[in-house]
Amino acid sequence: MTVRSLLFLLFYLAFLPLIQSELDINYYQKTCLKFKEIVQKIVIDHQQTTPTTATATLCLFFHDCMVGSCDASVLISSNFLNIAERDVDVNLSLPGDGFDVVARAKNTLELECPCVVSCADIIAEATRDLVVFAGEPFYEVRLGRRDGLESKAKNAEGKYPKQTMTLTQVVSIFESKGFSVQEMVALAGAHTMGFSHCSQFSHRIFNFSKTSPINTAMNRKYAKGLKKLCSNASKDQGMSAFNDVMTPGKFDNMYYRNL
Repeated sequence: MTVRSLLFLLFYLAFLPLIQSELDINYYQKTCLKFKEIVQKIVIDHQQTTPTTATATLCLFFHDCMVGSCDASVLISSNFLNIAERDVDVNLSLPGDGFDVVARAKNTLELECPCVVSCADIIAEATRDLVVFAGEPFYEVRLGRRDGLESKAKNAEGKYPKQTMTLTQVVSIFESKGFSVQEMVALAGAHTMGFSHCSQFSHRIFNFSKTSPINTAMNRKYAKGLKKLCSNASKDQGMSAFNDVMTPGKFDNMYYRNL
């Protein structure tokens, strides 16, 4: 599976049937001519000053699209009457840089062309610009998504794969979105960038069982390295490890080669 194929599958999420309007790469040609220019400048500047931006935005896009459609509902905050998607346990660890870069782009676009550009389109466009900056060949993004006006935590339950799930459970989640097992594996390659908190996998490297402290299915040398890296994870919940230790800042196929 090539990197290009992986990205095609990831952005297939952006074209799910629940999107209300026909998508077009030139959607803002007449209503917000500088849309692409503004988004690109803001996200690349943000990435250059904060290198976790690409990973954060890609993750945000995926988490948005897995619930209903790619409608930016993950951006909506909770209030005293409602708990929103972004406050579901699995979304609490979404990096703030993704939210921040989308907000910056939205604020700038509102000054340029008020009430025209959706946050949903900003997330899709920003993600493309950032993964291209990280090494993926350029591809077009079709635009015209509408922002969701509702965000409920209950709608996100069971929509994301978790580290405690069995393979069968994970496959079931992706099959519910129309993906095959091969396509699911391709989507997992997006982990070639970024990191995971030690708390997400500590159960596999500390006191795994009565017979072995480390999950025997793991490469022992790699597991010992993670154990050393995460030795203080119980005291520092922010401790993390790169998903791809070779090229953590690039969007490439090293994630698979490491496996």
